[in-house]
Amino acid sequence: MAGERLDILRLGYRRGRDPRITTHLALVGRALGADRFLLAGDDDEKMFDNVKSVNARFGGDMQCEHIKSPMSWLRRFVSEDAGDGEAGVAIHLTMYGEPFREAIPRIRRDRPVAIIVGGAKVPGDVYKLSQYNVAVGNQPHSEVAALALFLDAWYGEAASERNFDGARLIIEPSPDGKKVIDLEHQEEE
Repeated sequence: MAGERLDILRLGYRRGRDPRITTHLALVGRALGADRFLLAGDDDEKMFDNVKSVNARFGGDMQCEHIKSPMSWLRRFVSEDAGDGEAGVAIHLTMYGEPFREAIPRIRRDRPVAIIVGGAKVPGDVYKLSQYNVAVGNQPHSEVAALALFLDAWYGEAASERNFDGARLIIEPSPDGKKVIDLEHQEEE
């Protein structure tokens, strides 16, 4: 996956209500090309441990970080400090935005990108600070599905065919069963 860094910023995480959906956002982001998963809301090391465990078994090195002040982080990201002192590109996934397939060809890829995925209540400033408010359909739906469809369109076919360095387990596609190669034991399960 050539190009600049791609972060996923999850807003409004609630530990008691959102761990499964938020873990799925992180795993979809990881599998389809994100470099970092940034969590705003409640801090949850257990969720980060789940992602680290997947990295250890299936390879890759997606980083996870808790963001205490997401609006301050987003303001800095889009204005001056996305990395190396340059401004980043913020893409907010919302069902109120413009169609994602129309927006993607116009989005800069020469700077770090943050894809913002909302939670229970998205502050109005997110819409204003984001250079792109992008919709994957305009009906209520899962933010996990929206992220997956967006990343698939962003990266193209390569998104779902990624190989990860450091993988211990490799899943071989199979039409009739489960084929997992454990490189530590060099046998199929």
